[in-house]
Amino acid sequence: MTSTLVVVGHGMVGHRFVEQVRALDTDDTWRVVVLAEEHHPAYDRVSLSSYLAGKSKSDLALPGRDLRADPRVDLRLACPAVSVDRARRLVRTADGDEVRYDALVLATGSRPFVPPVPGHDLSGCFVYRTFDDLDALRAAARAGRPGVVVGGGLLGLEAANALRLLGMRAHVVETAPHLMPAQLDAGAARVLHRHLTGLGFDLRCATATTSVDADPDGAVRAVTLSDGTVLAADLVVFAAGVRPRDELAAVLGLARGERGGFAVDDHCRTADDRVWAIGECAAIRGRCHGLVAPGYRMADNVARQVLGQRTAPVDGSDASTTLKLLGVSVATFGAARSDDALEVVFAEGDARYAKVLLSRDTGDLMGGILAGDTGSWTTVGSFVGRPPPSDLERLLLP
Repeated sequence: MTSTLVVVGHGMVGHRFVEQVRALDTDDTWRVVVLAEEHHPAYDRVSLSSYLAGKSKSDLALPGRDLRADPRVDLRLACPAVSVDRARRLVRTADGDEVRYDALVLATGSRPFVPPVPGHDLSGCFVYRTFDDLDALRAAARAGRPGVVVGGGLLGLEAANALRLLGMRAHVVETAPHLMPAQLDAGAARVLHRHLTGLGFDLRCATATTSVDADPDGAVRAVTLSDGTVLAADLVVFAAGVRPRDELAAVLGLARGERGGFAVDDHCRTADDRVWAIGECAAIRGRCHGLVAPGYRMADNVARQVLGQRTAPVDGSDASTTLKLLGVSVATFGAARSDDALEVVFAEGDARYAKVLLSRDTGDLMGGILAGDTGSWTTVGSFVGRPPPSDLERLLLP
């Protein structure tokens, strides 16, 4: 007998989950219904800026099984779930359909956070999350004109690069003392700051946005900062982080994490044994993980659970990431912060930087941060959990 698995959300993690279920379900025991909010099948959101650099929407489509051609998958685009009746095991969609489920996986992702500053809703204010957002930004951009990005994290720097690709002059405003505060420490951020300043970006850290100011027609004309500076701007992009999409928690009668997200255990299970949450909307032990790698681990784990396989707890603690941002490489591996570690730093001014964390008890390598022209993080990262090699400095700064 075929059972029905409903997946709410079709982003990168939701797509990975469905791919894994179809690969593992060799007996075709599950019919999968995917309720997608966007008009497009899942795409590589991490590489979204390349869409403005010339890649097409199809270029960014995720590889793998064509779900629309899979007879066991019902992919419904632009068909978000709006309510769930757990007692009857029914999901109601925006177009009024009801879909019964035997298992329900929530992969609703996150939404951009827009600070509630005066003027945040003026014409000329944008967020940076979807193809539609970038299409609107492209239509509004004017080469040679100034734009302000609110947020100096990874998403904000991607948005600033988007303005650069569109020919605009980009200002970046970050409330934290340095760029990418969630991933980098001050030393690594200095390398990034120096490089981006050299590319012409105007970077303003430790500064808040107090208002977005309108011209007589009600469109954006400037941004006022907490230090009194007024930046002329034709448009503003809010890229100040994301918040988990957990609106369905109320109608499901399920708990949220302290900072939002569906509260799940370390197997991604909610209080209902037929309902799981994965990706950015899942609060494992109260914490949501905003990177795609932990989301993929959740997707793989829950796919095996749905197929009746035993699984180990999901490890969301490793936030290792590597990227080449506007020509400069930054990477974190293992534990990038720990109060119980000895920090060892190797640096060459603001050109390149490497920090490793060593256990005070055993001397084992716990993790680290790299920025600039350093050695491979995979080589150094292979020593996590054991003593580092004697030529560590040469590996870090070859």
